[in-house]
Amino acid sequence: MSLRLMAAAAALALLGGALVYAHRRHAEALPIGDADLAQAPVAVGPAGGAVGADRASDSAIRPAPRRPARAPLRPPSPLRQQFEQTPDLYSFAQSLRLRAEAGEPEAMWLLTRVYDYCANYSNAPVDYRNDTRTLEAMKVRGAAAMTAARNRVSERCARFAPDDALGYPMILVKRVEAAQAGSLAAEASLLSAGKPLEKTDDYRRGLIDRVLRSKDPEAFMALSGGMGLASNGRSAGFDYQRVSGTQFAELAWKLAACRLGQDCGPDSSLMTSYCANGGICSQDPQQDFASFVYDAAIPRQGAEVVQEMIYSLTGEERTK
Repeated sequence: MSLRLMAAAAALALLGGALVYAHRRHAEALPIGDADLAQAPVAVGPAGGAVGADRASDSAIRPAPRRPARAPLRPPSPLRQQFEQTPDLYSFAQSLRLRAEAGEPEAMWLLTRVYDYCANYSNAPVDYRNDTRTLEAMKVRGAAAMTAARNRVSERCARFAPDDALGYPMILVKRVEAAQAGSLAAEASLLSAGKPLEKTDDYRRGLIDRVLRSKDPEAFMALSGGMGLASNGRSAGFDYQRVSGTQFAELAWKLAACRLGQDCGPDSSLMTSYCANGGICSQDPQQDFASFVYDAAIPRQGAEVVQEMIYSLTGEERTK
């Protein structure tokens, strides 16, 4: 069993323990991406349930509540839909490469997302599948959901191989190229990864303002990792100050991305990556990201705060 799977299995097996994924990825871990779990503040139980006295016990698990789904504020582009829905990401990557070589920013960005999504699998396909079977055989709480997510990754990334070298250094280079070509999402992802194109506060503030004005869900999601605890202590007076620097702020940016049109459904790359790579899995396979977050990550007292942040970010009028 690989060290990565052993760590995930250990987390799944902890009785009543919290899996707190406030951590930085190392070079051998997942490359930076929109589903980046680095610094994510959520503390959840072994199978995705929140830890707390007001939650159901292991012996009386109730179905996780769902929040009413709301239509996104804008439809995703055809390329973004393809990324989320195609069963063969290798073939999709081949088509993206042609467009990326022609200098198309969105194609360049989405190509890095494919690489990000498939990196763990492609680096050791046999080991990845063997680890998934081992996890499935363990029969611990949460293993079924994680197994399903890992199988989804294996199927979609099946044609990638170690020779493709989908490592962090290569993806970082491609992200820089995409950002320099005009991809706002790629530029935002570099800021979240601590590798901004420029390192001044003026640049940081300008980039965040551009993301806010764009209402681009990919850019919102890519920026979210840099707007949580990682931005705590940054210069006061920025317009976005009240939606940064706290554990809720990062979640608010992610949830705002969902409202703006990012695919945050049960089988989305976002939910799949949380589960397959971090063992952060919903107990309800039909639960989308927003429902999962409000159920497992945000205490009741914090829900109103996060909602206000989301309205502020998306520019929506608050409904009564």
